[in-house]
Amino acid sequence: MFLLYTISLLISQFISNVPFVALFTPLLQQAGMSVNETMALAAGSTLAGNLTILGAASNIIVIQNAERQGETITFMEFIRFGIPFSLVTGVVFVVWLTFV
Repeated sequence: MFLLYTISLLISQFISNVPFVALFTPLLQQAGMSVNETMALAAGSTLAGNLTILGAASNIIVIQNAERQGETITFMEFIRFGIPFSLVTGVVFVVWLTFV
């Protein structure tokens, strides 16, 4: 479960979260994905958008709109908040799923 969460979080940084889930869900379903594994996939891919700008297409859209209004959010500014937030929410998820 934790491995699937981590893989979801990391791969979603490269191919974005929605395409990642669309590609990997059928493979995991064929492998007999459990409810906990489904939750790990959902949490990792969802929280990927909090880690870096590239983790979710919506981040890019928001940043582009901010730039049109004269505001700049750099990659480093984003991850300065994204890394700690992702760590905290990841711990909460793992603890929660451990007791479900």
